[in-house]
Amino acid sequence: MNKVRLLYWTPFFLPDVGGMETLVAKILPRLRQRDYELIVVTSHGKYDIPDETEYCGIPVYRFHTRKALGKGNLPEILKIKQKVAQLKQSFRPHLTHIHISDPSAFFHVNTQSAHPAPTLSTFHSLLSFQNAANGSAGLLAKIISSADFVSTVSGYVLNEICRSSPEVRGRSSVIYNGVELSDIVPEPLSFDPPRIVCIGRLVRKKGFDLAIGAFHAIRARFPQARLTIIGDGPLRAELTQQAAALGLSDTVEFMGEVKPEDVCSLLGRSTVAVLPSRHVQEKGSDGFMFSEGFPMVALEAALMGRPIIATRVGGLPEAVVHNQTGLLVEEENIQALADAIAYLLTSRDTAVSMGRSGRLRVMDTFDLEKCVDSYDSLYQRLVQGAARNP
Repeated sequence: MNKVRLLYWTPFFLPDVGGMETLVAKILPRLRQRDYELIVVTSHGKYDIPDETEYCGIPVYRFHTRKALGKGNLPEILKIKQKVAQLKQSFRPHLTHIHISDPSAFFHVNTQSAHPAPTLSTFHSLLSFQNAANGSAGLLAKIISSADFVSTVSGYVLNEICRSSPEVRGRSSVIYNGVELSDIVPEPLSFDPPRIVCIGRLVRKKGFDLAIGAFHAIRARFPQARLTIIGDGPLRAELTQQAAALGLSDTVEFMGEVKPEDVCSLLGRSTVAVLPSRHVQEKGSDGFMFSEGFPMVALEAALMGRPIIATRVGGLPEAVVHNQTGLLVEEENIQALADAIAYLLTSRDTAVSMGRSGRLRVMDTFDLEKCVDSYDSLYQRLVQGAARNP
């Protein structure tokens, strides 16, 4: 067979910044180096970007999928379906790999007949699409039933999918996210002053309001401590107001969105990384629900030798080993979160040891090259299987 033509579908893509976007941006050039012929299908996200661009020599096609589905705009939905179908007929992929984190998969599922090819569906979180106006009431079941193979980024997500769709167990697996290992030697943990960091979109599921509450609880013991929140989102004003109401405006810094390449250096200035995610699903403004899967920031913080405090939510217990690479606490428990932060700020040798163990674990288990190897092997199996059974 000549080059494998891979249609790579992701809900968001650079310059939108998030864990999935960062991961995909690292994976695509490596697949191109392995002789895949690629095109990317994605949304416009929140930026005004041309419909057709390139990334590392890879064509990128953008559609207003989220806007059309969120507003139930049937003429626009039909127009996007037609364009996606035409793109498939023109590119004639051997395989479609679609990342699932929002209802944009609707456009793939409903254009599969345009050019039949195997589909790998990768779930980054648990989803329950709610907007029946755009025909998505049974979308999740359609995605699962129509996929030739299902992968997930954590065992938690896979187990929950298999619980509701047992038939997928024989054609599914976990492929953990990976991070690019670098030659950067992490700075030693600094406790003077203690710096606590949270990174992610400012949305309810990330629980940054809990981190601010916990930070307020430890300020009496650690008056020099600082909390840095990196990211942007719809709750920024609300979180800023919360910090001000608690008298923390001078000690809580909101940095906003930063470039992916700057994340590691910012983590390297911290003492402790906190991931206070909620298990409770949250209804998005465009009509879908979601929950935590396997946050990339957990791997990035561990790679920089930072101990992590996280809640026992979703795939986080697979990223953070309790009492070895960090501490796990129950969700929605501000006092437990505060106690865990205080423990690591006072037990310095333990914090350093946890950070070191976390870094070694990431280098051994979550290397990006291993992640790409896993996808590459799965692609070849699906394409070869399709060739044997046309």
